[in-house]
Amino acid sequence: MDEVTHAFATRGDLGHLALFLWASGSSGLLVWALRELAASNRRFNDFVAEIARLNHFFSDDG
Repeated sequence: MDEVTHAFATRGDLGHLALFLWASGSSGLLVWALRELAASNRRFNDFVAEIARLNHFFSDDG
């Protein structure tokens, strides 16, 4: 990794390196947030399904 940083520093592309690191970090955070959101939606869906099952179990029709 040090060679890559040195190559950017000698060519004067530190701004591009900083932009790349920022974009990589923010993209990684976006992927992590979307995974967490999907997991949260699955847990909430399981919760609602269990509530519906309990309502059906305790209803007069069941």
